[in-house]
Amino acid sequence: MIEPQARSLVSSAQLNRHQVTYRVILTLVVVIFTLIFIGPLYFLFTDGLKSTSEAVRVPPTIIPAHVHPGTYTSAWSRVGIGRLLVNTLYYAFGALAFQLVFDVAAAYSLSRLRPVLGNLIFALMLATLMIPSTVLLVPQYVTVSDLPILHLNLIGSPEAIWLPSVANAFSIFLLKRFFDSIPTELLAAAAIDGASPLRTLRSVVLPISRPIIGVVSIFSLVAVWKDFLWPLLVEYGYNPNRETLNVGIFEAASTTQQNLVLAASAMAAVPTLIFFLFFQRNILSGLTAGSLKG
Repeated sequence: MIEPQARSLVSSAQLNRHQVTYRVILTLVVVIFTLIFIGPLYFLFTDGLKSTSEAVRVPPTIIPAHVHPGTYTSAWSRVGIGRLLVNTLYYAFGALAFQLVFDVAAAYSLSRLRPVLGNLIFALMLATLMIPSTVLLVPQYVTVSDLPILHLNLIGSPEAIWLPSVANAFSIFLLKRFFDSIPTELLAAAAIDGASPLRTLRSVVLPISRPIIGVVSIFSLVAVWKDFLWPLLVEYGYNPNRETLNVGIFEAASTTQQNLVLAASAMAAVPTLIFFLFFQRNILSGLTAGSLKG
C-alpha cells in the first residue's frame, strides 16, 4: 500500500530542483534570527567579564580583551544579589498563591456555574487585555494607597505587589477555556454522587487541570520576576531590605561600576532562562490544552 505524501506549500518536484537554494535560504534565516535573539544575551554575559572601560566602549568588543571572572563575585556581594533573589521569590510565589486561588475560582464559576451576566463580565475582563499596562499604573496606585471599603494603605507592603497580580484576565481566559473543554458527563457524574460544586472543583477538575495550572503558574512567576516599574513605585524607598531584584539593581546602578551592574543583570536573568529551558514543553502543551474537545 502506497502511503499518501504529506502536502506542503512547495511540491516535492520543485523542492528537489531548488533544494540547494532552499537549504541555503533556510540556514541564513535561522542563523540571522538566532543572532538577533541570542546577541543581546551574549553581550550581557560577556560584558560582565570585561573591565569597566571595555564594558562601556562604543562600539562594543565582541570578545573580551581581558577576562575578569571575579566581576560576578564582586557583583554578587556589592549589589546583594542573594538578598534580592530571596525577596523576588517571596513576591513571586505570594502573587502565585493569590492568583491561583482567585483566578481558578473566577474561571470555574464563569465556565460551569454560569452566573447572571457571566458572559458580559468575561467580555469586560478580556477587554482589559487591550489596555496598555502603563495606563493602569495610576488607578492601581490610587487603589492600593487607599484600599476601597477597608481604607488601608498598602504602599510599601508585599500586598501592594500581590493583589494587582490577581486581576489577570489572560490567566482567567486560559483557565476558563480549559474548564470548558472538560466533558459535561464527568461533572454530571460527580453531581450524581452527591459532590457539591466546590467538591467537584477540588476532587475532579483540579487534578485534570494540572497542565493549564502549570502554565498559569509559570506566567505568574515570570511576570512578577521581570516586573520593574510597579515594584519601583510601591516598594522603592520604603524598605530597602524588601526590594525586588530589578529595583535593587536599578538602585545600585548609580553607585556601582558599569561592568558590575551588567554582571548583576546577567545573574538576574539566569533563573528565568533555566526555568524556561526546563518547562518549555509544559508551556507549549498547556497553551494548546483545551483547544480540542472530546
